[in-house]
Amino acid sequence: MHIDLTGKTALVTGSTQGIGAAIAAGLARSGARVAVNGRGDASVSAAMDRIRADVPDADLVAAPADLGTEEGADRVLRKLPQVDILVNNLGIFGAVPALEISDAEWRRYFEINVLAAIRLTRAYLPGMRERSWGRIQYIASDSAIVIPAEMIHYGMSKTALLAVSRGFAKEAAGSGVTVNSVIAGPTHTGGVEDFVYQLVDRDLPWEEAQRAFMREHRPQSLLQRLIEPEEIANLVVYLSSPLASATTGAAVRVDGGYVDSIVP
Repeated sequence: MHIDLTGKTALVTGSTQGIGAAIAAGLARSGARVAVNGRGDASVSAAMDRIRADVPDADLVAAPADLGTEEGADRVLRKLPQVDILVNNLGIFGAVPALEISDAEWRRYFEINVLAAIRLTRAYLPGMRERSWGRIQYIASDSAIVIPAEMIHYGMSKTALLAVSRGFAKEAAGSGVTVNSVIAGPTHTGGVEDFVYQLVDRDLPWEEAQRAFMREHRPQSLLQRLIEPEEIANLVVYLSSPLASATTGAAVRVDGGYVDSIVP
């Protein structure tokens, strides 16, 4: 299977590290011009250097901005008035006891994890429809379906993305634009390492801590390990390609069998 995205421009939000950086690298490797986004110039520049070390001929654009704000979105839209592929990856997470989540935190999770993606979709979808081609994706999570007791505000935001994705897919019906969400399972990133150590003994070596986390907090995983970011990126690159032209309005799982269901 050969995926060629030459001539396509992609924006990957929150792409300076973790899953977002892997997606940006995967799209660049397939020939797309990729806009790398993070909140600051330094983090974006460093991420672009890492991607170029992996993909020497990568065609990259710096798109620093805080996309959790209208001002940040406007900044990116001025630099990139048109994209062919939009990957809404930006998100925050953290463990907080359910009854201790403040109103401000509920709002913050909605604004960053959900509204930022809606705002960019609203901006880019009309142009995609006019050109009769486009790909929009939302990086959701197993937490959208299996709400974790230790971070229900995060789970709420990811559940919302499934609804947003399905709704915008209907808005794009018949246009040649596909809209999908990707249900990512427990993934190995720097941020997740910090999260794991919030829940297990900090004195454990990483491999032991990871196994303890999966055993104690994610026992339903059939993979029985954390997913690597590149494994998420592989699915996103496919869904970004012409090969996925008949997949839209879907919630596609790359969760290591974590969600105990035979349908999404």
